Amino acid sequence: MIQEKIIIKNEVGLHARPAAQFVKTAEKYQSKVRLCKDGIWVNGKSVLGILTLAAEHGTEIILEVSGPDEKEAFHELKKILESE
Repeated sequence: MIQEKIIIKNEVGLHARPAAQFVKTAEKYQSKVRLCKDGIWVNGKSVLGILTLAAEHGTEIILEVSGPDEKEAFHELKKILESE
């Protein structure tokens, strides 16, 4: 399992478009993907789940990836969260 705190750098936060891109990427991998904000964990392969976090610019979230391809998935998903 790989887990790391990440700051959302996108000016508009983790809104619909980046959330959809995140889910599309997460679905390419077998690993389980979860996001956490303020103690609330959501499925990282659910756009609705991600949107419920209401992660704005500058928000700290935890990305957790566990499974057979976790390293590749974590690296790619982290890039999406940190993109501006």
